[in-house]
Amino acid sequence: MKNIFLSLVFFLIFALNASSQTPVDSVKATVNQLFEAMKTANPAMLLDCFADSAILQTIGSKAGQIIIRNETKDAFANSIKQLKAGSADERIEFASVLVDGNLASVWTPYKFYFNGNFSHCGANSFQLVRIGGKWKIQYLIDTRRRDCN
Repeated sequence: MKNIFLSLVFFLIFALNASSQTPVDSVKATVNQLFEAMKTANPAMLLDCFADSAILQTIGSKAGQIIIRNETKDAFANSIKQLKAGSADERIEFASVLVDGNLASVWTPYKFYFNGNFSHCGANSFQLVRIGGKWKIQYLIDTRRRDCN
């Protein structure tokens, strides 16, 4: 009887803690999972962050012209799979997280380090959709530059 009571108490504590997570917290958790997957070189964890029809883009420049590069989530996961754990370290700050129902928008300035050395910086813009009760990244676009001032 004592074990049943203790199990019930632990279950209630867990349930109350899980239900106290705000929508903003759960959006941040998905974004943080993406960067943890990159850092640990875990393609399955990375793919779990994205919606099936996700769009990934990077804004860059070439010969003074703005270019937008597209990448599939699968290609991104394959590139992460090739890395050693710990080599890709993108350090973000949550500047803005907005949630309206099943839509969230997130802005995260970042600095990216590769093998412990600074590589580039920029900002990520995420659009997330809550699908089946879980936040998924539907759209990700980022900037990349070396001058972070």
